[in-house]
Amino acid sequence: MRTNIDIDNGLLAEAMKLGGLQTKKAVVEKALQHFVRHHRRKKAWEELRGLGWEGDLDEMRRDIDPNEPLLPDHHKDAAE
Repeated sequence: MRTNIDIDNGLLAEAMKLGGLQTKKAVVEKALQHFVRHHRRKKAWEELRGLGWEGDLDEMRRDIDPNEPLLPDHHKDAAE
């Protein structure tokens, strides 16, 4: 889509240099990508807010026997 907009030339030149971009179009597209990504992440975090975990970590830790292996030892069964 072709659009005419008035953009600060100094800011545009700096963005091109910093981003290693060769065209004004590339700078605008990159900026739009960053803008959209930022706001998608922000929205996702806002949607996750309040979905906290409920429980008692101290109680869960007491349920674990420190002498019991966390995973079964499959190598032991194969050797027998």
